[in-house]
Amino acid sequence: MTARKNVPIIKPTEGSMFDAVLARLDIASKIYGLSEDVTMILRSPQKAVKVSLPIMMDDGKMHMFEGYRTIHSTILGPSKGGIRYAMDVNDEEVKALSAWMTFKCAIANLPYGGAKGGITCDPRTMSEGELERLTRGYTVALADVFGVDHDIPAPDMGTSAREMAWILDAYNKVHRSDFPGVVTGKPVGLGGSLGRETATGRGIMVATFAALKKMNLDPKKVTAAVQGFGNVGLNSARFLHEHGIKVCAIGDHTVTLWNPKGIDIAAAIKYTKENKGVLKGFTGGVEIKNSELLTADVDVLVPAALQNVITKEIAVDIKAKLIVEGANGPTTPEADEILQKKGIIVVPDVLANSGGVTVSYFEWIQNKYGNYWTEEEVNIKHDASMNAAFETVWNNGQQYKTTMRIGAYITALKKLEMGINAKGHY
Repeated sequence: MTARKNVPIIKPTEGSMFDAVLARLDIASKIYGLSEDVTMILRSPQKAVKVSLPIMMDDGKMHMFEGYRTIHSTILGPSKGGIRYAMDVNDEEVKALSAWMTFKCAIANLPYGGAKGGITCDPRTMSEGELERLTRGYTVALADVFGVDHDIPAPDMGTSAREMAWILDAYNKVHRSDFPGVVTGKPVGLGGSLGRETATGRGIMVATFAALKKMNLDPKKVTAAVQGFGNVGLNSARFLHEHGIKVCAIGDHTVTLWNPKGIDIAAAIKYTKENKGVLKGFTGGVEIKNSELLTADVDVLVPAALQNVITKEIAVDIKAKLIVEGANGPTTPEADEILQKKGIIVVPDVLANSGGVTVSYFEWIQNKYGNYWTEEEVNIKHDASMNAAFETVWNNGQQYKTTMRIGAYITALKKLEMGINAKGHY
């Protein structure tokens, strides 16, 4: 094994997402004693691809979109990661998210490396036809990058099973064969797994209950606030509510609501389904500022919307005892330091929201073997995997006398170091 050396720690800054990745990586490397060689490898992605996509819009005019796919690591297996459609997608963001996927898969003990992709666009303003042409164009441009045993996309912000079906079909047409395992998060009828759509939210619930047990808190007496009411936030709130936790605050990009007696989550979900997916107009609580949700007087805070929402300014006023990160990168490195000093436990994104990639792995396995599981079987396997990962991260945090976030990174570094040193270099 390569001799361990001291690795300098990057001073945490509230800069780019990739700066945040490097800050946590360097802190964990220092505490764990990772060699400079391995640290250097993990600080840079293996491959980054940028494509230009000329797409004909419904009005007959051509529009040029930019697409990205970054493969951070294939040390532990083929790369795995979602594809997001949003106006703020850029190469720096995709690079950071690909690195987080590397760590997330290692923490979840999956035979995957990390990747991420995206297209700079606003899917809410595009027709179904425009989105289909864009998705197929992106797939054709990356047909030599994707592959069942090479790089496996999945849904992310702004994408769903619909887009994954288009990717599957376009990829199969390029390669003149059927490869159901080339993408996960597909519709069930096309090889998708039961339980996949709600897996990330279910994982948030499992991580929350595991943490509450460590904290000796009774879930029946616990209150929560959930920021974000898309797939992750909605299902996180639903599962927490169904398992006895009183959810007092929810919010999306249109409105944030507060009800100290608890919000009827089933009614909120029904309302959004009937109103184009937005909460605006739901009368189950009084309207508050989005920042007030983050600092609400609750026991559990689930940021499940955007990155960098918990800044050092917000962290000072957070009252929750436990933060379970549903979004990727919701907490800045400077905020982490404040939360640690306040004694607030943070279940980090690379652990808390790994339920989605865990069930994506189950889908990939089912596609490979052509043998499909019931939803109950998927959920049992998912919960067992999440609980095992939580225990490993918690124990590493305790062993190295650090936070759960750094404990999670150390968990990943141990496995990645083994893979790098075992495979060698060229």
